[in-house]
Amino acid sequence: MEVTIYHNPRCSKSRQALSLLESKGNKPIVVEYLKNPLTTEQLSQIINELNIKPIDLVRKNESIWKENYKGKELSDDEIIKVMISNPILIERPIVSSSKGAAVGRPPENVLSVL
Repeated sequence: MEVTIYHNPRCSKSRQALSLLESKGNKPIVVEYLKNPLTTEQLSQIINELNIKPIDLVRKNESIWKENYKGKELSDDEIIKVMISNPILIERPIVSSSKGAAVGRPPENVLSVL
């Protein structure tokens, strides 16, 4: 089964989730989304797989969010555009497989899609 992790190597939770996947015998496709930004279509697909609203994937404690968007009424499409423009705002890590997608907070959440 093909497994993809949307990964930030500077994030401890992301590193833990990747290590957990590897410890279970998986060799996931690693997408460093800060270096290789997602397209609107890719991010929309991930949100659909997660079965959440775009706002639920936003890292709301990031200064970019607090200073520019907090408290504003944004549509789902606008929130997706904000995350595409500022990928640091995308919650991480995200693991996707043919069984669905999961946010690795805590890292053990990713086991649900293996």
